[in-house]
Amino acid sequence: MTTAPGLTGHELIKGHGTENDFLMLVDPERRVPVSAADVTAVCDRRAGFGADGLVRVVRTAALPGAQAFHEAVPEAEWFMDYYNADGSVAEMCGNASRLFAAVLDAEGLADVGEGGSITIGTRGGARTVTRVGDLWTVDMGPARLSPPDGALADAEAEGWDTAVVVPGLEGERAGLSIVMPNPHTVVALGGEEELDAAVFTGLTDSGAPVVYEPEPPEGTNLELVVPLGEDDAAGEQVGWARVRILERGVGETRSCGTGCCAVAVALHVWAGDGAPEEYLLRVPGGEIGVHVGADPFAEGATVLLTGPAEITGRVTVGGPSSAGTRPS
Repeated sequence: MTTAPGLTGHELIKGHGTENDFLMLVDPERRVPVSAADVTAVCDRRAGFGADGLVRVVRTAALPGAQAFHEAVPEAEWFMDYYNADGSVAEMCGNASRLFAAVLDAEGLADVGEGGSITIGTRGGARTVTRVGDLWTVDMGPARLSPPDGALADAEAEGWDTAVVVPGLEGERAGLSIVMPNPHTVVALGGEEELDAAVFTGLTDSGAPVVYEPEPPEGTNLELVVPLGEDDAAGEQVGWARVRILERGVGETRSCGTGCCAVAVALHVWAGDGAPEEYLLRVPGGEIGVHVGADPFAEGATVLLTGPAEITGRVTVGGPSSAGTRPS
């Protein structure tokens, strides 16, 4: 494996949420000197263990710069110190949040039994994760429209603000910029054949890049979505859609929690009056539920993300796999 000196000798826990996979480093007092190069090495799918990102499980009180947050939200004892596969820092991730809570419970660092909840810290703010059977629901906070400087249209009035050119698709497509709290650009397509034809290259692979006008200043996740209609389930109107996701600093992923939330919010905006408040989204890694409420932009509103979390293995960097289990 490509060397990761800062992590050598330390155990990593591998897991995923709808196949959006992560390596978790339990480091309560933040004593492990992890570098961006270390993250890139262990997340590499050929020379490393393979993951969309690495998360340090750390006590909030031990994280530099988090003292004010710790004092404001003392119940958030644990902080999700999250890095993309390329070593860049990320605000938060809904799928990783579910796995984070599952790891805390499995490691005996918190008791999150059936119906229990835990509040964790993220760079996007405090998040509450609730366990219901095999599923976990994350309070993802409010959504926010975030048109870039030089936006080509009024996002509130017209439902888009950015022109997007995606390899494999003809012409420019209209994208809506949403912060959730990571930056996202959501593009609706006319059918599943277009969704399958899109070529996601340019961020981590060679080939023609996705082009945005105007260019997002801090980069963006791109979500392509095909609405699949609505139905009534348990007396509630539910919107269905199929989604592909190009994640900033990672490439195409099997799933993305914040991306699914951004898609549901965009569908809600585009549907207008009478839009569903519940969405079920089919991503390559499975199915995600999102509750957006009546107005996801209202003060005090929050978007809820529901899905599974699964621990799949443990490995010691630079040493034999723990208990004979090696992450896939």
